[in-house]
Amino acid sequence: MTVGLPRIRSALYLPASNPRAIAKARTLAADMLILDLEDAVKPADKVSAREAAIAAVAEGFGDKPVAIRVNGLGSIWHEADVALISHSAATLAVLPKAESGKAIAEFASKVGKPVLAMVETPKGILAAADIAQTGGVVGLIAGTNDIAAELHIPVDAGREGLMLALQTIVLAARAGGGIALDGVYNRLDDTDGLWAEARAGRALGFDGKTLIHPAQIQPTNRAFAPDAAEIEDAQVAGGVTGDAEEFAEHEEGEIAMIIHQGFFAQGLALGRIEVESQLAAVFLAMVFEPFFEVIEERFAAMRPLAVGAAIHLHLKEAQIESHL
Repeated sequence: MTVGLPRIRSALYLPASNPRAIAKARTLAADMLILDLEDAVKPADKVSAREAAIAAVAEGFGDKPVAIRVNGLGSIWHEADVALISHSAATLAVLPKAESGKAIAEFASKVGKPVLAMVETPKGILAAADIAQTGGVVGLIAGTNDIAAELHIPVDAGREGLMLALQTIVLAARAGGGIALDGVYNRLDDTDGLWAEARAGRALGFDGKTLIHPAQIQPTNRAFAPDAAEIEDAQVAGGVTGDAEEFAEHEEGEIAMIIHQGFFAQGLALGRIEVESQLAAVFLAMVFEPFFEVIEERFAAMRPLAVGAAIHLHLKEAQIESHL
């Protein structure tokens, strides 16, 4: 399931029991906020935190999407969380420790909001594909601290032991048509480490990263922003697409498109580079039809992407016009 979310590079957790943090969050550059009712809130504060979260989303955060993370399934607070959030102004609901599509489906039906499911356990990892393709789920969040703990990975071992889990989460999210957010970075005083982990997460295919402190927002936004080479590629690709008249000027009515730098590396990465020419869009749709069959429902909403490896593709103008 897809939902009309903006690009989420940074998603900041905030304890819903902290009104000062919530007020400050309205001035921050995080792409999404997650008001937390679970780990960040003491048991004695659960009820008041829930009420504070509902009041905060009612007041609003501008155009910024705001999610509320509920207490887990089976907890004494879960049902009351769901009941209030279902009638709230929250953009999304976050469910911790998702472990089955069936449980997620029931949760999504009750909460009535798009769901981000947290994959935090071995069972959740093995069920990630089922979870991601459940109705109402719009993405997955990697709960890296809990995954590491349950896999008995030493605290100082780095993320090597998490690679299979992280790649599984990204694959599942993509198969389900949703977003994938990497887990938190725990060392608040280590900006270089945060940057390195965020870039590594981006290299794995994550859309963004969940955060635990406002100081982590700017480095993370930069880490998940297009770099200079990608911007240059986008500009080059945009420059060679042209328009219908420009294509029609080719000799003998033959239409040529130069696909620039590494098609198979980036050409199917949705949303990277937009082809402005409708003629070019139809052209790419025909040439790459075998690839786009798997994302047919998305194709109408996105325009195909023009990136490749200096490959010249030719097609008669009459063939393309017949598909317009």
